[in-house]
Amino acid sequence: MTAVAATTIVRRTLPRAVRRRKLLVAVADHSLLIVAAIVFLAPFVFITFTALMTHDQALSSRIWPHPFRWSNFVDVFRQAPVWRWYLNTLWYSGLATLGVLVSSVPVAYALARLRWRGREAAFMVVLIALMLPPQVSVVPLYAAWSKWQPFGFHFVGTLWPVIVPNWLGDAFSIFLLRQFFLTIPEEYLDAARVDGCSELRILTSVVVRLAKPAIAAVALFSFLYTFNDFFLPLLYVGENPHHWVLSIGLSEFRSLHQVQWNLTMAATLLVMAPVIVVFFLAQRVFVEGVTLTGVKG
Repeated sequence: MTAVAATTIVRRTLPRAVRRRKLLVAVADHSLLIVAAIVFLAPFVFITFTALMTHDQALSSRIWPHPFRWSNFVDVFRQAPVWRWYLNTLWYSGLATLGVLVSSVPVAYALARLRWRGREAAFMVVLIALMLPPQVSVVPLYAAWSKWQPFGFHFVGTLWPVIVPNWLGDAFSIFLLRQFFLTIPEEYLDAARVDGCSELRILTSVVVRLAKPAIAAVALFSFLYTFNDFFLPLLYVGENPHHWVLSIGLSEFRSLHQVQWNLTMAATLLVMAPVIVVFFLAQRVFVEGVTLTGVKG
């Protein structure tokens, strides 16, 4: 009888008036979040609807596409080398992100856990580089890459001038990783040293495993920054269409099809798609990072 009564209580539905009142209270409590969500989602919805319209509908005042023209996305690939832009962008973002991780993690560990003469001065250099505007170093770097031509190979006109600097460390990534490494208990590292582990083994076996959320966050920031980067690729490969990335390709596509808003919006969605996918896949990483940071704190 007790189990039957419990089941009956669980399956019992609330009266319509109570449910309506709870719904209104929930909407009132989250009104600011709902308004903010509408403001942020409205442009994306507009772009999506326009990308599914015909040419005549895109130039009219209609909002809802009728009929839905899914072939706009196919037309974008037919009229522009989007696959080449995708490959160039992934090549740039992938190698740059890998270089940031490989070069920043050891430096951050040395600044956070190793005691050596000049550590504070080196950290000050990192902070100065973090506050230095990137426009300051653009001209001397471009002059250096244009003059450096080993074996007759011209770096200007390729993506290597925007990839190689990421393998030399990134100030923001070093600072972020250092701050996270400082939250790792020193007892873990001392226990590894007692077992005879070297500092490199401690870094790869202990610190990297405990700092996965921070490393994932750095990788995500680097990937999104390089994926959306427009200025540096335009500076170095603007005159070589074979090395264009998605940001440059979209700008050129918009200039050539500025009247065909449906194709322009379809190309915009194709460029946004990888970022949206990465965003949804990275939500779990951020939640895990916040949870682990709270436990360690």
